[in-house]
This record gives sequence, C-alpha cells and structure tokens, in this order.
Amino acid sequence: MPNSAIFIDTIQLQEAQASSAIENIITTNDELFKQTVANKKVDSPAMKEVLHYKDALWYGLQALEKKPLLTTNLFIELVQIVKVHKAGIRNIPGTQLSNPATGKVVYTPPQGEVVIRQKLKNLEDFIHGEDGIDPLIKMAIIHYQFEAIHPFFDGNGRTGRIILLLYLKITGLLDPPVLFLSRYILENKDSYYQSLRSVTEQNDWQGWILYMLDMIEVTAKKNRQRILEIKALMDRMGAEIKTKLPRVYSRELMEILFRLPYTKRQVLQEEGLGNLKTAGNYLKDLERAGFLKSEQVGKERLYLNHQLLEILL
Repeated sequence: MPNSAIFIDTIQLQEAQASSAIENIITTNDELFKQTVANKKVDSPAMKEVLHYKDALWYGLQALEKKPLLTTNLFIELVQIVKVHKAGIRNIPGTQLSNPATGKVVYTPPQGEVVIRQKLKNLEDFIHGEDGIDPLIKMAIIHYQFEAIHPFFDGNGRTGRIILLLYLKITGLLDPPVLFLSRYILENKDSYYQSLRSVTEQNDWQGWILYMLDMIEVTAKKNRQRILEIKALMDRMGAEIKTKLPRVYSRELMEILFRLPYTKRQVLQEEGLGNLKTAGNYLKDLERAGFLKSEQVGKERLYLNHQLLEILL
C-alpha cells in the first residue's frame, strides 16, 4: 500500500468485531464502520464492547512503542480497557470453566492471586527468553498458557487475542497490525476450543500448534489478497476520478476514501481539503459520478465507498 496506515483502522475494527463475536457479542461490520465515523452517541452495549476492544488493541500497540515488553501490568491495563473497570488479577477462589450446553465443568484454572501472578511471571520470562524456539510456535504456546492461567474474572479471551498481535509485533513478524486473526477463530470456533482442551486433557501440543499455524497462514494469505484487491481498486478509482472529476481528485482524498468505508465532509475539512462547503461539494460530485453512496445518519450525511465495503465484508 502507498500508505500502510490506510488499512490499519479498518482491520483493527474488524478484529475487534470478530474477537467480540467469539464471546457472543454481536455487531455487524457495516454498523461498526458507520458508528466510527458518525458523530452519534453509542447506545448499543455490544457496540460499546467492540469499541473498547479496539481501544485496548490500540493502547497495547502504543505501549509497545514506549517499551517493547509484554508484562503482567500491561495485561491488566488491557483487560481494564476491554471491560471498562479497575478489577485486576482474580483474587477470589471458585472460578471454573463449564460447557455452556451441558453445564459440566471442563477446566479449573489456577486459584489465588499469588499463584496466578507467579504463573504470569513465568509466562513473561518465557515470552522474552532467548530459547531458540520458532516465534510462531512460541506464539501458540504463549496463547495456550495465557488462556490456561485465565488470570481475570472476565475478558481473558479478548485480552489473549490482543496479546497474539502484540507478540507478533515485538518479534518483528508483523509491522503494522493488519492481521485479522479473530475471523479464523470465529469461523473455526469449535476446533479452537477443542484444541485448547486437547492440550489440557491429552497433552496434544502438536494439534494445538498446527491449528495456530494454520490460522496464521490462512489469515496472512487472505489479508495479502485483500490488500492487493484494495490497492487495485484504489488505483482504478483514482484514475477514473482524475479523468471525470479532475478538480476533485487528490492523493489525500483517495487515502481518506480508503481509510474507512464511510467518510463525511468534516473528515475532508480536518485533513485540509477545503472548508465544509467545498468538502461537501466534493462528496456530492463523487456521489453523482457513482463513486460513493450517501446515507443520512442522525443529523449527518455519511458517504460510503461501497466498492471498498464489498471487498472488506
């Protein structure tokens, strides 16, 4: 991409949506993209949860810029953003994980804050240890260990999936955080939980590691293909706008139109493309020429890059 930041906002929102859906917090990508741009109060509890996840992921990435370490304190900060409360490590005994269909207890995680903190310190040492293990295999082990420790009363799954992306970042395997891992887990949810249980019950590390490697491979290939499709659309649409609407076209405008599927005149104004009236005229011209579709959301008119949305969904 000419500007890798174009893809980051979109992928982070989709990662947030899918990771939350794994926990049965359901929103749609279209609603999420729209809400992010619209100046409208968020009323949906599910939407709030998804946006909190995105905030936590972004916080983690910024934290790594200052100190490239995955620590217990960072994990606590992440879950507090995800859950919007100040709770920390589990300090009350009795936590058990049950099969939602049968109610049967399938796993009892470590109990007691002292024990949990000891295990998290052991995990920190493993994450940052120089042991020669391939980082993708190590990533699979780290994810299992975090989920097995289950350090928080709630939000463990979403925090653990944020840690996956942060780990890929600190190992240098992922620069911009544009790997949409949670969709694979969502689409293979039964296998995900079965593979986790198989490590606990049968010591089947091989099956778990292969599941995680498949997740990385499939997701990376899909993301690469999606980026190529977006770049091709961006080039094609840019050339058409330049021909049909030369007064409207600019590289900065194209980056705005591809940052998120929805935009509005205030966004163009803030990026220095003109005052509100000029920005509004640009968007109306683009809609009349068939490049965008508009929709009234509250008191605002949003403009949708519908061809981009088709690639993303």
